[in-house]
Amino acid sequence: MDLTGLPLRTRSKRVKERVCEALGYPVPQSFGCKRPRFPGQQLDIYVQKSNNLQVWNEQLDAIRRYALVRVSGENVIARVKVVTGDTLAKLDTTGTLTQKYQARLIAGDTDAELISPRDTDRLTPCLSAANPTRFDGSPLDHATAEGLLPVVAVFQRLRQLVGKRFADSGHDQERNRGAALHRLVCEALGYHSYQDDGRFPDVRHQLLEVKLQTASTIDLGLVTPASEEPLDEPQLLGRQIRHCDVRYALFSALTDGTTVTLTRLYLTTGRDFFARFPQFQGRVLNRKLQIPLPRDYFDR
Repeated sequence: MDLTGLPLRTRSKRVKERVCEALGYPVPQSFGCKRPRFPGQQLDIYVQKSNNLQVWNEQLDAIRRYALVRVSGENVIARVKVVTGDTLAKLDTTGTLTQKYQARLIAGDTDAELISPRDTDRLTPCLSAANPTRFDGSPLDHATAEGLLPVVAVFQRLRQLVGKRFADSGHDQERNRGAALHRLVCEALGYHSYQDDGRFPDVRHQLLEVKLQTASTIDLGLVTPASEEPLDEPQLLGRQIRHCDVRYALFSALTDGTTVTLTRLYLTTGRDFFARFPQFQGRVLNRKLQIPLPRDYFDR
C-alpha cells in the first residue's frame, strides 16, 4: 500500500480502510471520533513513521488493543504490531503516564498472610481437582482447569520462599530484581523453567501477579486489582476471567545493597486487594501522552 504524498489525516484514513478490509468490515465513508476506533474489537490504530507514539486526549486503556502500523521511508506499510495498553505503559519513560493506581503496603503480624482464603466465585469452578505438584508446560501458558491451583495451594507453595535470598542487581534495576523473584516463584510452584514476557499477569498459567516490595508503595499500573473488566485471556470452562479474579503475591523484602532477603508474603485475589491494602487517591491525567518506542520495537 503506497502512502506517498498523502496528508497525515488522509494517510490515517487509508490505513483504517485497509484494517476494515482485513477484519471483514464494510468500509465507511468516514471514521468518527469514537474511541476505540473499532469498538467491536477493542482496537485503536496508530500509524507510525517515527518512533514517537502520541496518544491524545485520553488515558491508555490497559485492556484495549493498539495496532501500531509502521510506515517505512518509502511510504509503504512495513510492519504491524498489536499490543495491549498495559504493555505500552511499560514503555513510558517520561513520567507522564496518564493514570497510575497505587496502594500502600501495611505490614501484618505474621511472615506469611493468606488474605483471600478462597478464590472468587467466577474462578472457583475452574480450579484443578488434581492439585498437580509439577508442570511440564510453561508458566506463560494460558490457564487451564487441569492445572489451575487453588489460592490456598499457591500460598502453601510460595510461603516456603520467605527467608530466601538472592543477589541484589542494584536499586535502579527493579526489573532484574523482580525477575530473580519471578524465577524463585516459578520453581516453588512446580515449573521446570522460568519464563517472563513482561505481560500481566506474570505467571499466566496460574493467573498470578508477583510483586517485590522493598518499599511501602505498591505500583499497580492502569487497572485496579478489583476491576471487573475482562482479562485478555481465553475463557475457562465458558467463563470470562476478570482482573479481580487474578491472584496477587506480594513479597516484602530487605536489601543491604548486595543481597535481597524476602521477609514476608501476602497473597490475595484482586477482589480482596483493597480490603487489605489501602488505595492512594491521587491520579494524574495528561492531555497528550508521548511514548518513545525503542528503535528495534517493530523487529522484536
